[in-house]
Amino acid sequence: MTGENRRVDASRTPPAPHPAPGPPAPAYPPPAPARASRARNLAVPVLTLAGVAAAFAYVGAVDPNEPGHYPVCPLLRLTGILCPGCGGLRSAHAFARGDLLTALGANAAAVVGYALFAAFTAVWLARAWRGAPAPRVALKPAYWWVFGALMLTFAIVRNLPFGSALAP
Repeated sequence: MTGENRRVDASRTPPAPHPAPGPPAPAYPPPAPARASRARNLAVPVLTLAGVAAAFAYVGAVDPNEPGHYPVCPLLRLTGILCPGCGGLRSAHAFARGDLLTALGANAAAVVGYALFAAFTAVWLARAWRGAPAPRVALKPAYWWVFGALMLTFAIVRNLPFGSALAP
């Protein structure tokens, strides 16, 4: 018989050794992990939303257009250059009062941020209601670079004469 035509008979192979006996299995099934209550699931997103709502209520009540209530942007004070966040408080004030056009005029990037935060919070609340884990925002570094480039472009354009519509 050649090695190519020879078959191995599985019934003639020695049996595999059995592992050493371990502790006996419990007579009852292990308890299922306790599911958190709906109130516990909703606590963090609701408290986050409450904190943001309180901040918007404060900024809506205390007008940032009147001097002396809030600090001035240090970049604007030292250089006269508007940063991407300049006008953010005025935008939040107008947004809290329901004036979307004024909010966009004060800082359009901030209004986009408000919308993204609202969408994220809605998804977070819906997932918490269902008992699902919180959504994760895990972006690749390339996306963060794109975001940074967009904010830099926004800051540059709003400081140029043709981008004065983006200045607060």
